[in-house]
Amino acid sequence: MLFHLLYSLHTQIPAFRVFRYVTFRTAAAGLTAMLVCMVLGPWLIRRLQKFQIGQQIRADGPSSHQSKAGTPTMGGILILAGILIPTLLWASLTNLYVWIAVGSTFLFGLVGFWDDYSKITRKRSLGITGRTKMLYQCLIGLGVCVALHYLSVNGLYSTRLSIPFFKNFTPDLAVWRPLGLALAFPLAIFVLFIIVGASNAVNLTDGLDGLATGCVTIAASALTFLCYVSGHARFAEYLDLIYNNNAPELTVFCGSMVGSTMGFLWYNAHPAQIFMGDVGSLSLGGAIGTVAVLVKQEFLLPMIGGVFVIEALSVILQVASFKLTGKRIFRMAPLHHHFELMGWTESQVVIRFWLGAIFFALFSLTTLKLR
Repeated sequence: MLFHLLYSLHTQIPAFRVFRYVTFRTAAAGLTAMLVCMVLGPWLIRRLQKFQIGQQIRADGPSSHQSKAGTPTMGGILILAGILIPTLLWASLTNLYVWIAVGSTFLFGLVGFWDDYSKITRKRSLGITGRTKMLYQCLIGLGVCVALHYLSVNGLYSTRLSIPFFKNFTPDLAVWRPLGLALAFPLAIFVLFIIVGASNAVNLTDGLDGLATGCVTIAASALTFLCYVSGHARFAEYLDLIYNNNAPELTVFCGSMVGSTMGFLWYNAHPAQIFMGDVGSLSLGGAIGTVAVLVKQEFLLPMIGGVFVIEALSVILQVASFKLTGKRIFRMAPLHHHFELMGWTESQVVIRFWLGAIFFALFSLTTLKLR
């Protein structure tokens, strides 16, 4: 809204031409998001404490976590405000990509809110059932697929895939178009897997003070760069990316995500004053997955979010091993708990995982020229 209002005055005030530049608006969105979270943080913490909205700790978790019982949760509300408000203020509201990202993030946040609320009312660490949560996540993912179908029909979205390390290999998954749909069935399944998988992977990573928040900040920073270069004709050509002139506005959205998680980390760092809860982790994961799909970096996303992938795989392997052999691979899953039980302090686990996230993000960006 501010973008449309202020830029419209550039003929009277030449200095307002600066609002046309996406780099300026991304920085403004990031700063706005950080301020929203840091200013509203203390107020939200007090309100959550007043209504006794505290974290329920799983009984089988590390004993050191029992002291965290009662810490205000559902702080993801603050993260959502920090993402959505600056995006609506600084992004172009005529851009459909922005609305898809905003809608997906908000809806995933609603599912997380429902799950958190169920945990609080039931006074236990389990909220809605896994099947119910997965069902609604898939419905949101299908909604994104419908939006992509609309964009594809109007020539605003490519069904081709960008494959890391391969310069000229851009397969088109639109090989089967049931009922004349522009978005192919294989691509729809692929998109659904990416978005729902990303949402759940971030959710599984959210188990230590600041762990998921810091990792999302790093991954969102990489996506901010990718959105910008994907929407810049010269950079996209130089890096052999699929050019999309709608992608630059997603840079503002990603900048808001970076600023929001940085602001939230101020209160979420160890010892945490507030937890994001599922309302934060599901929405952040959904946002990351949606942006990756929109800018055609689906195959690069597992590298960008390498920590999230490893955390999710540790749970899958642990469950599969126990069901098939009756034995556990790790002392506890997700993986961060395994290292805790090995003797690492919580701060050591978090910082070392952050370093891993930085490594994966930088490595993913180097692949842009390794083709």
